Amino acid sequence: MTWLDRAIGFFSPSWEYRRTAWREAVRSFYDAGSKDRLNAGWVPFNATAEQTDSPQRDVVRARARDLERNSDIAEGIIGPLERNVAGTGIKVQAKVKKPDGSDDEEINKQIEDIWEDWCKPRNCDVTGQQAFWEMQDMAIRRLEVDGGIIFIKTYTPGGPVPFSLQAREVDELDTSFNQLPGLGKNRIYGGIELDEHNKPLAYHLKKFTADGFWTGQSERIEAQRVLFLWKKTRPTQIREMSPLAKTVPRVRDVNEFVEAVSVKERILACLSVFITKQTPSSAIGRGLNGGKTDKQSGYQQQTISPGMIKELQPGESVSAVTPSGQATSAKDFISTQQRLAGSGQGLSYEAVSRDMSQVNYSSARQGLLEDQRTYGMWQQFLIDHFCQEVYTEFVISAVLAGQLKIPNFWQDKRRYLKHVWIPPGWSWIDPQKEVSANAKALETGQTTLAQICAEAGKDWREVLEQRAREIKTAKDLGIDLTGGGKNAGTQQTGNGANATEDISRPGKSS
Repeated sequence: MTWLDRAIGFFSPSWEYRRTAWREAVRSFYDAGSKDRLNAGWVPFNATAEQTDSPQRDVVRARARDLERNSDIAEGIIGPLERNVAGTGIKVQAKVKKPDGSDDEEINKQIEDIWEDWCKPRNCDVTGQQAFWEMQDMAIRRLEVDGGIIFIKTYTPGGPVPFSLQAREVDELDTSFNQLPGLGKNRIYGGIELDEHNKPLAYHLKKFTADGFWTGQSERIEAQRVLFLWKKTRPTQIREMSPLAKTVPRVRDVNEFVEAVSVKERILACLSVFITKQTPSSAIGRGLNGGKTDKQSGYQQQTISPGMIKELQPGESVSAVTPSGQATSAKDFISTQQRLAGSGQGLSYEAVSRDMSQVNYSSARQGLLEDQRTYGMWQQFLIDHFCQEVYTEFVISAVLAGQLKIPNFWQDKRRYLKHVWIPPGWSWIDPQKEVSANAKALETGQTTLAQICAEAGKDWREVLEQRAREIKTAKDLGIDLTGGGKNAGTQQTGNGANATEDISRPGKSS
């Protein structure tokens, strides 16, 4: 109650009551929804995703690309995602099974051999320039910077399979078709032809010359041939938005701050010398004695060399001017901004800055686990929306081309398309602690060998098969690697009991 209410209540209690009741009725029950003076300038409005994104989509993308090219801080965010999500590639393993449930090793090996050959640049890329793992890396980079990337399934002769991929940028979607009717009841928005449920039916892509100029023409490509990778965050969203949108202003501010500090430090490092003359000479002929003349002031300029000895004329004195001020410590500001920028992308400060000076084992491991969850979500997205689609098209193309001899493929297609993807694993922070924890968890039934191997980017069957081959070869040579004895293995390898014990632990393979 304000002093005005009390004054009104003195003369008219009913009027005061009505004012208080009205104030309570319109009072905001959420601070975030308050319209007081603190939030007076914060007036957002609700709109669909495309109404929000489309006016600024191209500007945000252009600014994100500019930071990608020129900002090391932005690269510190993009790089960890690129290295840890795809890295050297997400590997595939065919898992075709026989009717009795056992693995059909013959067909699996046949598929994997052809797949390995197809993943080479000359086969999987229509331009012959990128291997399949490089396409995965580029997809992650463009998803983070541009918000999306397009791959077109192309069918060309040559190679082990007449199927390859053509990478296209989201800029190539022809937005000039917006609001124009498509085929039948379809409508076109953002270069995408949609049905009444906003399901993409076709994509309209611009045609460009080799040097990057639009010819003014576009081509319509059926949706079944297009892999449009982008993350949908709202039901009304039709096209992509760069995930860096929330981070771009902060990274830009840090870059400008670093530039300002750099200029200040350069100024503080300067030394100026002034020569005072008791009897100044005439201005006529100034600068004719070998020095340069400043065009703005007309005074002669001279330079100082290290170790220089110069005689002054009678009546001349020298005074040095050193800029005052203390160097600014930008470390705290930059580290705080990097921490915020990284957290906005789901990454820790250590991941985006590579600065491990402020962490111990526990905090580093906790940060790494959170980062791995972020990487894992990106990996699953890439597998579901890109890798599986490519693998399915690859197997079908190989069967049609006669490269895979599967007589009943079309009758039991799902069984022959079974496969799993193995993302790249991550190294341990402290191998001794991690191995001990894994061994204890495996012993107590809290985890499985398959899970431990998957975290390391390995297949548990391959690990066991490799260990079996190693143990058999060692046994033939009279070396015990099973951990049952330390005599032969320790003596002949010369590595000691600890080394023999480590090599026999689960999850290790050559």
